[in-house]
Amino acid sequence: MSERQGPIRVMVVDDHPMWRDAVARDLAESGFDVVATAGDGDQAVRRARAVTPDVLVLDLNLPGKPGVQVCKEVVGADPTLRVLVLSASGEHADVLEAVKSGATGYLLKSASTEELQDAVRRTALGDPVFTPGLAGLVLGEYRRLASEPAPAAETGEPGAPRLTDRETEVLRLVAKGLSYKQIAERLVISHRTVQNHVQNTLGKLQLHNRVELVRYAIERGLDDA
Repeated sequence: MSERQGPIRVMVVDDHPMWRDAVARDLAESGFDVVATAGDGDQAVRRARAVTPDVLVLDLNLPGKPGVQVCKEVVGADPTLRVLVLSASGEHADVLEAVKSGATGYLLKSASTEELQDAVRRTALGDPVFTPGLAGLVLGEYRRLASEPAPAAETGEPGAPRLTDRETEVLRLVAKGLSYKQIAERLVISHRTVQNHVQNTLGKLQLHNRVELVRYAIERGLDDA
């Protein structure tokens, strides 16, 4: 994995033109490269695949195709794409559905411009970003998911991939809910090295995103270790 070159490429999806344009303008003025915008779900999926942004800033309430479906499709097509949901809804069901669809973070529209800018930067790095009060909810959902029977492909069959000691250590801290930045500080390694360990672990375990990774770790009791 190479270091990021140039500004973070962002796409903004919202069905309200004034809000969409204001968010895009604020991000562009603060140094982000706004590569596209979209006003409905189908348009969002098409444009995201065409312009390959680093971060998709996504509203959930979209005409044509709901935001969670957009999230599933774009992340399914490109697992390196990060999705930051920017929604007026703080309903727990909406938050959990977004995360299970592959969103990296969830921010309420009441957030300030500075909070949004910081959230986009952190999302681009792969850190989970949540409006205060929602992070604990999401971690609780990870635990609930982990208590359910795992699909057959995730069971520890003979020949299951072996993780290195450092990969296991990083996985344990991910399961505890630490951000990549916090993990880097805890282990005295670079943020990029943490990302590399996570990507290697995802590849070895044939998992697709942080949600599946945390579930895997909690199922094996790594969060209590």
